[in-house]
Amino acid sequence: MPFLIVLAVFVVLLLVSSIKVLKEYERGVTFTLGRFTGVKGPGLIIVIPGVQQIVRVDLRVIVLDVPTQDVISRDNVSVQVNAVVYFRIVDPEKAVIQVVNVFEATSQLAQTTLRSVLGQHELDEMLAEREKMNADIQKILDRQTDAWGIKVSNVEIKHIDLNENMVRAIAAQAEAERARRAKIIHAEGEKQASEMLAQAAQMLASQQQALQLRYLQTLTEIAKDRTNTIVFPVPMDLMQSLIDRTGGGRTGP
Repeated sequence: MPFLIVLAVFVVLLLVSSIKVLKEYERGVTFTLGRFTGVKGPGLIIVIPGVQQIVRVDLRVIVLDVPTQDVISRDNVSVQVNAVVYFRIVDPEKAVIQVVNVFEATSQLAQTTLRSVLGQHELDEMLAEREKMNADIQKILDRQTDAWGIKVSNVEIKHIDLNENMVRAIAAQAEAERARRAKIIHAEGEKQASEMLAQAAQMLASQQQALQLRYLQTLTEIAKDRTNTIVFPVPMDLMQSLIDRTGGGRTGP
């Protein structure tokens, strides 16, 4: 009787240990006597204890933080850069068989790729074309990790840290650029104003009445200032036109 009890307990424990439940986002890479025999799951699966072994693989997107890397740009500026990589396992068989630790391997590859790609760009490009560099790093990582059954979906550079001297140099450069743009805008305004004045002068010169009207308008504006005595020369052609209109220039009985 005790033997039967022990045997029943052993059978129950054997059945319990042979039953595995894999979640919807999990897959089980199965080995039978050390040889790969397939990928199972999700749901309820049976594993023969002592004969079969199962390795669980998570298929969800994994966020990998790339440690801060010292990068020297193409124009010999030293910066510190860190990034984040989003990837997931799409082939559980390759992720288990082709690489010992898929997460460590991806992390090391991301660090070397980050230094390699950023080192090909100048500092201004790093600061202004971050999206392009993200895409370049993502393509390289995705291509090189394909043999491990990994799909790299996105890479984001989080911070590009500069030393204090470089920050001051960039600020001075930005200030000089703003001053240059202000001078250009001022020069463009002067040019446009001179062109408009030249056109106005041509129009006034071609219309004698308009020139006289402008002259009288100027006299009116000056006359508003009663604190000073202003002697303003009157053009002879204007006086002649006034004399002609009033008839003062006619002689006779």
